[in-house]
Amino acid sequence: MDDRTDDWIDRFEGLRRLPQDIRDDLVKGSQVIDLPAGTQVFAPGQSADNLLLLLDGTVRVQQKSETGREVFLYRVNAGESCVLTTACMLAFEDYSADGIAETDVRAAAIPRATFDDLVARSPVFRQFVFKAYSRRITDLFTLIDDIVFQRVDVRLAARLLELADQDGVVRATHQVLGNELGTAREVVSRTLSEFQRRRWIEQARGEVRLTGRQGLQRLARAVGER
Repeated sequence: MDDRTDDWIDRFEGLRRLPQDIRDDLVKGSQVIDLPAGTQVFAPGQSADNLLLLLDGTVRVQQKSETGREVFLYRVNAGESCVLTTACMLAFEDYSADGIAETDVRAAAIPRATFDDLVARSPVFRQFVFKAYSRRITDLFTLIDDIVFQRVDVRLAARLLELADQDGVVRATHQVLGNELGTAREVVSRTLSEFQRRRWIEQARGEVRLTGRQGLQRLARAVGER
């Protein structure tokens, strides 16, 4: 992809309606960057200097408690922006969580000066920013509701189905799955043992293979059907 063109703008539905002069300013004032898997995109205490619009890959956003326990907040996927970055840029606040590139990532980096200018000048760009912000805030409230009110087995079943690759394999340790759900590794281990007893999964070192998707799907739907 030619980083000097505006082709990447059309990958974001909310930006396709930008008038040509605004598109030109957005391209001129931003840069397409590549980050290898494992890169720390941002960390607590850092200033938010660029809004990243993901073109390829995923970024995991997580927060660490004072005891060192990691809690998964959300993922930023291709075609999305990071709500925490948006919030920090709008409020001139530093980051309070970590952003980690889970895969190789390509993104359009929009510096603060360009971001501020376009938010002020362009109703279309402003709507794009706040619509994405609103949608992710809703997701975060859903996450809080899940952690507080939903059973761990239901949430784990749903997350396994979400994380499984095309071969039905989830490549994650019990600790990582615990971080995903905001619960202890031991709780995940006990729940996975029960899933295995029901022949819904098979376990190996660092991975879980789904062998009974229908059972997991029934459990994942259990709360919604009550």
